[in-house]
Amino acid sequence: MAFPSAPKDDDEINGSGGLLARESAGDNAPALSISEISALLKRTVEDRFGFVRVRGELSGVKRAASGHLYASLKDEGARLDGVMWRGNVQRLSFRPEDGVEVIATGKLTTYPGRSNYQIVIDRMEIAGEGALLALLAKLKARLESEGLFDPARKKPLPFLPRVIGVVTSPTGAVIRDILHRLSDRFPTRVVVWPVLVQGQGAGAQIANAVRGFSALEPGSSIPRPDLVIVARGGGSIEDLWCFNEEDVVRAVADCTIPIISAVGHETDTTLCDFAADLRAPTPTAAAELAVPVQAELAACVADFNARQRRALARHLAQSRERLEARSQRLPQPQTLLQGQAQRVDDLAERLRRALLHRTEIAGSVLTRHASALRPSLLTTRLEREAERLAARRLRPDHLRQRIDHARGKVVALDRLRLSLDPEAPLKRGYVLVTDSEGHLVKDRTTAASRPSLTLKFADGTLDVSTGDTLQPPAAPPPAPRPAPRPRPSAQSAGQQELF
Repeated sequence: MAFPSAPKDDDEINGSGGLLARESAGDNAPALSISEISALLKRTVEDRFGFVRVRGELSGVKRAASGHLYASLKDEGARLDGVMWRGNVQRLSFRPEDGVEVIATGKLTTYPGRSNYQIVIDRMEIAGEGALLALLAKLKARLESEGLFDPARKKPLPFLPRVIGVVTSPTGAVIRDILHRLSDRFPTRVVVWPVLVQGQGAGAQIANAVRGFSALEPGSSIPRPDLVIVARGGGSIEDLWCFNEEDVVRAVADCTIPIISAVGHETDTTLCDFAADLRAPTPTAAAELAVPVQAELAACVADFNARQRRALARHLAQSRERLEARSQRLPQPQTLLQGQAQRVDDLAERLRRALLHRTEIAGSVLTRHASALRPSLLTTRLEREAERLAARRLRPDHLRQRIDHARGKVVALDRLRLSLDPEAPLKRGYVLVTDSEGHLVKDRTTAASRPSLTLKFADGTLDVSTGDTLQPPAAPPPAPRPAPRPRPSAQSAGQQELF
């Protein structure tokens, strides 16, 4: 078996077929570590592409919990990863979504952890008005599917609001137009919540203002508005974009106060207009829709007052005519009373005749009874009643007998009372024993169970304490059995006892 011969020099050892990698002195291609080559690539890319603007369609948009934004920019043939740090994300004027074409400004760098390159985005803008309108249509469809634009959610406006809240810029011409129109039509108290209506952070301020008005409580230091107007002058779609932001639209839809959207001119339309309870073509028109014209109200009230007076006058005239027509159909009062007057005369004549007839009958009866009255009859009856009275007159001996009998009964009852008096034996040395509650104590066992006793003598009472001196009575000894009586003998059976 043959073995290959050993190499003759170092060139053969470092050849392509060598086993060990060796570095010779003066080698101009030393081996680099992965971290070193990654750092070199990162520095090279960042130096060459320190500032770039890239146009592409967003894909895989994801916002991490830390606030950083991760997405990819792509076109028909390539894809570029991108990252936007939290500070730059907070300055975005729109919400990045998949499918939106944007222009991203930043720098290219590498990410050694995955051996790929990416763009660190400093600023992101929508690429053209078409992309902006596409984003607007997509956001509108999503909010509409949630029911934020449902007409059933819209609240009726108050007829005459006492306080109107206005969300707009305090320095623009919009607030002056609204105040001027309100003063012309119907002077009303206005509370202005100053906000930015364009640029970075305008959407957040508008949303916070609407929520702030909605959160006011009645009776607070700042009056709660009866109506809110969100207003801004005209401008391009970029100028009005803050009124298309989702946060603003949701704040307007959730507002508990009726709200009017007056953003831009008549041809300008924002998502805030769809979420509001009423859209006004201009801020001035919003003021006109908010309050009625005071002069027109006064004229309307005066017209109603005049119509009321005319209606009352017409009703009174018609009632008077009906009363006169019906009164003509009524009979004359004399005609109504003629029959009753005749009946009164007839009854008066009958009464007179009845009184005369009754007087004649009474006279005849009196004459008949008067003939039967004689003094002898009265005298006889008087004597008979006198004899009955004398027979029933009381005699003194009868009264004495009844008095003596009653006195005897009283004396017997008094003797019985004295014999039953419980305190009578006290005069003979006896004592009446009662407990603390006044109950009579009759035996020694009951007395031993009471903590204190009251002894009543003939001349007063004495309270005593039993303590431990009284012991319950011992059981009485059994009574001795009686001795048997001797039976009498036969000799003394007939003899009587002497004692």
